[in-house]
Amino acid sequence: MSTNASSPKTYDHRLRNLVYSTKDVAIALDLGVPRSTAYGWIRNEPPEVVTLEAVNLDEQQLQYELIRTRKRCKRLMAVVRLLVVFVRTFGIHIDFSRIPDGKQKMYLLRVIESSRTALALGSILKIVGISSSRYHLWEKKQHCDNLDDESSCPKTSPNQLTIEEIFAIKDMATSDEYRHVPTNVLSVLAQRLGKVFASASTWHKLIKERGWRRPRKRLHPAKPKVGIRTERPDEKWHIDTSVIRLLDGTKAYIHGVIDNHSRRILSWLVTDHFDIQSTIKILLEATQASLSPDIRHSFICDSGVENINDSVDELLRKGFLKRILAYVELDFSNSMIESFWRALKHQWLFLNTLDNITTLRRLVAFYVNAHNTQMPHSAFNGQTPDETYYGTGDKIPQKLKEKRDAARLARMEANRAMTCDACLNRKEAAA
Repeated sequence: MSTNASSPKTYDHRLRNLVYSTKDVAIALDLGVPRSTAYGWIRNEPPEVVTLEAVNLDEQQLQYELIRTRKRCKRLMAVVRLLVVFVRTFGIHIDFSRIPDGKQKMYLLRVIESSRTALALGSILKIVGISSSRYHLWEKKQHCDNLDDESSCPKTSPNQLTIEEIFAIKDMATSDEYRHVPTNVLSVLAQRLGKVFASASTWHKLIKERGWRRPRKRLHPAKPKVGIRTERPDEKWHIDTSVIRLLDGTKAYIHGVIDNHSRRILSWLVTDHFDIQSTIKILLEATQASLSPDIRHSFICDSGVENINDSVDELLRKGFLKRILAYVELDFSNSMIESFWRALKHQWLFLNTLDNITTLRRLVAFYVNAHNTQMPHSAFNGQTPDETYYGTGDKIPQKLKEKRDAARLARMEANRAMTCDACLNRKEAAA
C-alpha cells in the first residue's frame, strides 16, 4: 500500500480479490483502506490482472526454473555462435541475392516477426542482411499470398525492348549472313534495315547476358605461339639495338647478339651515340667467340639502318655471315633478343640509378654475366645458357631430379618423426 499522501493510493490486487470473495470489508478497513473504497471492491468485480507465473511459485520451484532457463540460454548462445561463425566463414549474405520463391519470403517474414519481441527491427534486418525497404515491400505484398518474383510489366517499363525486337537482335547476331559485321556496326545496320532501333550498348548487353555466340569460328590456321627454335648452338643468332635514356636526358645505345639455341649473350656493346659500325663490332666479336668461327653464321635482324648499310653489306660479301630480315610473324621474328632487352631493363637496369654511361656499362656487364653463368633457364631443365652453349650441363637435369627426390623423402621422414598433441594422447591411451 502506498504511503505517499500527495499521490493516489494503490492497493495489492490480491487484497481486493480477498475482500470481493469474502464480502468482508473489515479485512480492508483494518489495513487503513477507506470505507468507500472497500465497499466499492465488493460491488464491482475485480479486473483481470496480468502477472508472472513465477510469482505463485515457491523458492524451490523458482530455483529449478532458473537452472533450466540458464541451460536453455546456454544452448541457444552456442547455436548462435555456430551460426555466426558459419555465416562469416562462408560469406553468406542475401544483400544482393534474389529470393524468387514466395514461400521462402513468407517464412523469412514470419521469423522476423517472431523475433521482434526480443530484438528491434533494425537489429534483426542487420543480422539477416536485407534492407528495410526490401522488408517493407515484402510485408506489403504478403497479404496477397503471392510473393513470387514476376517479370517487369511492359506498362511500367514502356521503354524496354519488345519480344519481337529481342528475337530480331538474336537472329542478326547469330546469323552467318552478318558474321563479318562487328556488333557496333550491326546495331546501326539493323536500324538502316528497319528491323531494330536499339543502341550498340543494348546489343552488347543482350549478347553477353543471354550467351549468344556469334558465328566467328576461325578456320584459317591459328598464329604460332612458339618462335624460332634451333637444334644446336651457333645455328642462328639474333641481333638488335635498344635505347636507354639516362638521368641527364641523354641517350645510350645497347647492342647485343644472342644465340637462339642456348639464349647465351655472345657479345654486347654500350655506346653513348648511335654508330652504324657497332653492328660490325659485335658481329665480329661473336664470330671470334663462337664454337665454330670458320662456318657461315646466320643472324636475324630488323631493317634498321644499323643493320642495313654499306659497311654491313661489305662484311657480308666476305662470306662468313648471312643476314636474315625479321618479320612480324613469330616464326620469323626477332622476339628472343627483344625479350632479353625487356628482362634487362625491367628486372635490373630500372632498379638502379642510371646517371652516366659508365654506370650503365657496369650494370649491363653484371647482368650479362649473371644471365650467362648463374641464371638457369626454364627451357633447359635447370641449365644456364653457358652450360647449354658449351654442352657442359647435360647431367644437371638428372642431378636436380635426384636431389628433388631425396629432399621429398627427407621431408616425409621429418614430418613422420614429429608428433602433435593428438599423437601423444593416442600413445598414452594405447599404453
